[in-house]
Amino acid sequence: MLVRTWWSLGLGIVAVAVIGRVPSELVAALLGRSGSFNGLLRAVAAGVALDLCNHGILMVGMSLYKRGASLGQTVAFLIASPWNSLSLTLILASLIGWGWMGLFIVLSMVVALITGWITERLVAAGQLPTNPNAVMLPAGYRKGPALRGVLRSLKPSVENYSRLAMEGLGGSRMVLRWILFGFVLTGLLRAFVPESFFQHAFGPTLAGMFLTLVATTLLEVCSEGSSPIAADLLTRAHAPGNAFVFLMAGAATDYTALLSLRATTLSWKASLALPLISTPQVLLIGWLINHYSH
Repeated sequence: MLVRTWWSLGLGIVAVAVIGRVPSELVAALLGRSGSFNGLLRAVAAGVALDLCNHGILMVGMSLYKRGASLGQTVAFLIASPWNSLSLTLILASLIGWGWMGLFIVLSMVVALITGWITERLVAAGQLPTNPNAVMLPAGYRKGPALRGVLRSLKPSVENYSRLAMEGLGGSRMVLRWILFGFVLTGLLRAFVPESFFQHAFGPTLAGMFLTLVATTLLEVCSEGSSPIAADLLTRAHAPGNAFVFLMAGAATDYTALLSLRATTLSWKASLALPLISTPQVLLIGWLINHYSH
C-alpha cells in the first residue's frame, strides 16, 4: 500500500504546506460562505477535481478545516473526492464503462451535497460543533492581492522549499499516524482473509450489500485498489449497487478519516456525523441500483 500511495501522500504533504501559506480569509472567499448551498457546491467540486487518493485527500481536508472551512464543507469534500479524481475516473471507466462511471459520479456528488447540507443544518441547530477556525470576511475583501501574496510566499529557493517541506510534514503528522495504522490493519486482514471470499460472497442481495459495507469498513483500501475491486463487484458478481456501496461507503466509514476528524475537530459527534448521515443514503442508492438493473 505504501508503494501504491507514496506519490499521493507526498502530494498531500505538499498541498498541506501550500494551504498553510494561504490566509484563512482567502480560503473562506474561495470556498464561499459556510452554511450556504453555493459553499457546499464549491467544496464538492474541489473534491471531485483534486487528483489525489483518499489518504492524500484526507490530509488536504483536515488542512481546509484548520483554515476555516465549515464542518459541512469538510465532510462534503471528503465524501466527494476519494475516488472521483481524474486519473481514477479514467481507470474505473475503462473497467466498467462510461455509463456506469458517469452515474456513479453524479450520485456520489448528490450524496456529498445532501450530507454536507444536513451537517450544516445540525451545526446551525447546535447539535454539532462549529469550526472555531472560521473567519468573517472584511467588507470589500479582494482575492487578487491575497493570491499574489501566496504566490510570492512560494518563490523558488532551497531555503523556502525546505521550510515548506517541514511545514507540510508537521501539518500532516497527525493524519499520517492514522493512515499508517490503517495500512497495518489492512495488511493483517489481507494476510488472513482469503481473496476468493470477497469475490464470491457479495451478490446483488441485501445480505451481499451489507457484507460489502462490512468489508469496505474493515478493509482500508486505497483509491487505486478500490477501482478493480468495485469493477469485480459489477462485472463478476453482477452487483452494480454493491460496487457503488464499496466505493462510497469506503470513504464514509473510513476509520482513518474518523480518527483524523476526531483529532482535528476534538469532537466524536463531528467525526461520527460523516458515516451516520451518508451511509444510509449510500445503502438506499445501492439497493435501488441493484433493483432496477436486473
